[in-house]
Amino acid sequence: MKRLAARLRSLAPASLFARLTLILLAGLAAAQFLSTMLTIDERNDASMGAMIDYVEVDLRTAVALLERLPHDERAAWLPRLERGGYRYTLDAGQAGAPVTAPHSLRLLASVRRALTPGHAFTANAVAGGAERFQVHVPLADGQPLTVDFRPRRGLPLSERLPWMLAAQLALVALACWLAVRLAIRPLRTLAQAADALGPDLRPVRMPEQGPSEVVAAARAFNAMQQRIAAYVDERLRILAAISHDLQTPITRMRLRVDLMDESPQQQRLIDDLQHLEDLARQGIGYARAMHGQLEPARAIDPNDLLDAMALDYRDSGADVAYASAGGAPFCTRPGALRRVVANLVDNGLKYAGEVQIVMERAGPDAITIRVLDRGPGIPEAALEQVFEPFYRLESSRNRDTGGTGLGLAIARQLALTLGGGLSLHNRPDGGLEARLVLRAVSRR
Repeated sequence: MKRLAARLRSLAPASLFARLTLILLAGLAAAQFLSTMLTIDERNDASMGAMIDYVEVDLRTAVALLERLPHDERAAWLPRLERGGYRYTLDAGQAGAPVTAPHSLRLLASVRRALTPGHAFTANAVAGGAERFQVHVPLADGQPLTVDFRPRRGLPLSERLPWMLAAQLALVALACWLAVRLAIRPLRTLAQAADALGPDLRPVRMPEQGPSEVVAAARAFNAMQQRIAAYVDERLRILAAISHDLQTPITRMRLRVDLMDESPQQQRLIDDLQHLEDLARQGIGYARAMHGQLEPARAIDPNDLLDAMALDYRDSGADVAYASAGGAPFCTRPGALRRVVANLVDNGLKYAGEVQIVMERAGPDAITIRVLDRGPGIPEAALEQVFEPFYRLESSRNRDTGGTGLGLAIARQLALTLGGGLSLHNRPDGGLEARLVLRAVSRR
């Protein structure tokens, strides 16, 4: 039973629109089918009742007429007396079992009312149909008369009935589609508004129109977006303010340390202050990346940008190579792209000493930038954790190895503003690959 239920669930359509449409259409189609069958059954019962009343009068009249006609003229009148459900023959008919079919019994009761009193008769079922039976009546002069009944279940159906039912079903299907579409539209609008909530967490207002329930849900969603944006704004402002205010006392401490006599302790203090300054600067950068003003998108040649970055690194003595992929316009935010790639290159240089940048085109609106190194790599379990703010693989607080824990978090956040994604992968032959997949950003 559980397997059957699971099988049925797997066959169900995936979308709510399709499920509701299927349920409504199946229910209305079943209701229409039952209504049609009930109407036909009632129609047949009504036609049978009319036929029974007609048979009683017609049979009494036919027997009386045949008894008054001369013996040699009776056969000529038989075709005139024949009806759609029965006919007359001047013979003894066929023998058979007693009548038991329900409609035949109803007709037989009408025959009994027509021939009683005055005529003795017998009746029996015969082969040729479930409801077929014969009534044997001797006329006044002794000649046998057989009435062969072939009762019809109902009146014949119109040839247009299937087309009418198909047209009704089509109208029902159209009504179901429109009703479900109207019911699902607010959910689709809500999903689009939620998807439009970009990495900057700026609220995208959902239209507050439609039925009262939809308006209430839209108002609640818009209020929720504004509250989330306000909470994030407040926390990022606090982070930016703390990071900014730290720079002043750090600068004063640097000046005092520089005035101290040279000693091992002085150099350690300088390193610690440098680490604090980097942390404050990265904190401001993370706040800006999370909720800063988006840079306008414009068409650039990413090949030229990456090549220029590699040349700048080589001019400063860093071992950075770039594999050109051919130039073509690509709409993006160049400042954010430069910063993401710089963070990835700096990270690779810190741990490997050399970096290779490779760009691949997946079409006019998509590129993939790979930053490759031959460093120690990252444990598989930590490939996602390193993108969390202030997360560091090393417990050491050494600036050259531990870092601030914000570089990769900023890089991923900026990648989201570029309409792409950033992921890390260990290379099979050793080292790390930072993969930046970007799609063209629309100009707005």
